[in-house]
Amino acid sequence: MQERISPLIDSQITFAHRGARAHLQENTIEAFELAIRLGATGLESDTWISQDGIAVLDHDGVVKGRIRTKPIRYFNRSDLPNWIPSLSDLYQRCGTDMHLSLDIKDVKSMGAVVQTMIESGNPEKTWLCHPDLEFLEQWVGKVAGANLVHSTRLKAMSRGPEWHAATLRDLGISTVNMPFPDWNGGLVALFHRFNILCFGWNLQYPEVLTTGLRMGLDGIFSDWPDRASDALTKLDC
Repeated sequence: MQERISPLIDSQITFAHRGARAHLQENTIEAFELAIRLGATGLESDTWISQDGIAVLDHDGVVKGRIRTKPIRYFNRSDLPNWIPSLSDLYQRCGTDMHLSLDIKDVKSMGAVVQTMIESGNPEKTWLCHPDLEFLEQWVGKVAGANLVHSTRLKAMSRGPEWHAATLRDLGISTVNMPFPDWNGGLVALFHRFNILCFGWNLQYPEVLTTGLRMGLDGIFSDWPDRASDALTKLDC
């Protein structure tokens, strides 16, 4: 078994990006259930808020009609298309053993997400992601022990990755999430020195998945949960 680089969690997480998106319609309960069957150890989705205050899962946050497209926030939960699940639906159908990464697309959904997670979910395995560091800072200590994740890019770290890692540590934000091309083994090691977890998104092909895992990324996001599971299994052999 290959020794991991500065491990900060028990095992690397393979997040199914919007469920088993490569196989089924994304962000549906069926796609999430299939991802679990294909070996994913985590699920990923995006959160929005309905008009009646329910946290729901969708990527674009709109409902396309025959004449025009309207934002989800203009609909009550009961009036949304059946294929758009609520966060509560996901917990009921898929359980709480999985890691769950939620991209907070509508900042107004954060309160409902946290409340639903407290009532039905597993905070320790929940990862709440957003690109605005100031927004995340407002929620430090208010998410019942869930993990706050800064989704960003290397070019956005104007003062350099070391300063950024120290800032995340000092704020109490546990994780940085960047596109895979921004990562290398040295950068992972740098963030690990500050006890910051490292996630990478858009890993699709077997050789890319293997590279990301070998460099020590703590979590990887893929449309192909079966490929990600295979890569992790081979790496551990």
